[in-house]
Amino acid sequence: MHFLRHIPFLKAVLWHSITAFGGPQGHLGMMFNIFVHKRRDVTEEELMEYNGFCQLLPGASSTQTLTLIGYKRGGLLLAIATLLIWITPASILMGGLSFLLDYFDDQGKTIHWFRFMQPMAIGFIGYSAYRFMGVSVNNTITRIIMVLSTLATFLAFKTPWVFPGLIILSGIVTNFSDKRIPQKKEQRKPVRWGNLLIFLLVFGVAAYLSETATRNNWPNRKPFNLFENSYRFGSLVFGGGDVLMPLMYEQYVTRPETRHIQEQKRDVLRMSREHFLTGSGMVRAIPGPVFSIGAFTGGMALRDDGIAFQLLGCLIGCVAIFLPSALLVLFFFPVWQYLKKYAVIYRSLEGINAAVVGIMAGATCYLITDTFWYQLWQGIPIAFADLGIVVATIVILQTQKIPAPWIVLGCLVLGGLV
Repeated sequence: MHFLRHIPFLKAVLWHSITAFGGPQGHLGMMFNIFVHKRRDVTEEELMEYNGFCQLLPGASSTQTLTLIGYKRGGLLLAIATLLIWITPASILMGGLSFLLDYFDDQGKTIHWFRFMQPMAIGFIGYSAYRFMGVSVNNTITRIIMVLSTLATFLAFKTPWVFPGLIILSGIVTNFSDKRIPQKKEQRKPVRWGNLLIFLLVFGVAAYLSETATRNNWPNRKPFNLFENSYRFGSLVFGGGDVLMPLMYEQYVTRPETRHIQEQKRDVLRMSREHFLTGSGMVRAIPGPVFSIGAFTGGMALRDDGIAFQLLGCLIGCVAIFLPSALLVLFFFPVWQYLKKYAVIYRSLEGINAAVVGIMAGATCYLITDTFWYQLWQGIPIAFADLGIVVATIVILQTQKIPAPWIVLGCLVLGGLV
């Protein structure tokens, strides 16, 4: 009976999940409208504090913010129910897209409607790098970090540890100086880090099982690999879905083609460039979290093993990519009042955000080169059309006059006409 009084709130969450377009920025605006002004579940100050806190954590920030609204209103159980209702519609749609693309592949059909989804997706990443640059790169050290991160990402894109390495190093570098963000002289209470053990334990167990399954060639090793990949993505991504895309692209598209993997003849999870970029473009057109692309990549990664495994892949990809976000936000928020007094957190975030900009910029350059360079050298005219879509997407997003879903729809129609 106690839970029944929250039914109107959960209905509002469901409505939000099927109408929230525009990524984290658009989601936040709708949260103000629904949960602050209409329902008054939280105040404006509380919502802004929740959003600011979630920006400090890796994972899906809009998902974490909405989860905290449920946590504030009804505790842990309502927070979990809020999370599940929020991620389910988008994950079903993206999981369904994996089956649609698989069906067309089996039929030997080319989906012309998705023709320009790939360059459009690259345009979204490029625009995000430009937009975040103005916010996160504003002094000498962050400019240096951004430039070096861009070069490292472009030159070492096929190296698995380039992304987490850049994030960790950048967070350390900006702590060498305390002039920009001095430590306030306040009495600080010790933070209880015990709650973090569950998050780290899952990370460690997932990595161990994935590596053991691969080394011992377990017959059903791919689900273990998929869970570890997705959980790692959700644990390391600062900056939202636009940073998630390059990490996934490296894991599922670039890494399987590296010489190391080819020489060892390892049966790793893989996707075609066309399928991945189609999915990363389509996720912009649906409401809900961008991290729902995990259901799509999970389904595509296991599709060769049959429908049952493809369904399992959609489920694993969805659960594993959102699980770190939920664990981190629910474990850290109770000690947030103590954590926010530590200047080391904000100094680290300064470097991490600059590295994120560099990663997105370097990934954009790499994707353009990887996708179009061969076509340009071969003199294929359609390559110039694809580059035009990339540039047009960035320009249109910069004007902020056309919402992202309409850009996706326009590219779908254009692909159908060409």
